[in-house]
Amino acid sequence: MVNKLYGLHHHRKHQKVKPVKKRFIDRIIYFIVFIGPLMTITQVVEIWINKNASGVSIITWGAYLFTSMFWLNYGLFHKDRPIILSAGMWIFMEILIIFGILLYG
Repeated sequence: MVNKLYGLHHHRKHQKVKPVKKRFIDRIIYFIVFIGPLMTITQVVEIWINKNASGVSIITWGAYLFTSMFWLNYGLFHKDRPIILSAGMWIFMEILIIFGILLYG
């Protein structure tokens, strides 16, 4: 039973995927990797340019940072470049926001 559970998160990895669909997803993921963290730019601008961190929770952003660090370790362990890039970018943005909260909150 343990052996069956161990690789459960990779179960779909061994299923047949159409090559065209797989290539498309493999390429589009790098776009998605950058779009996610860039969506927080407005929050960073509000904090750092307008010097306003009111209503921004350091507990929430600290929790995001904590989980991103686990995702980075997971990506490094599995040598999964999209996860590594995404987690690294999120960590950078989250640190900017946390320091901004500490300065201007």
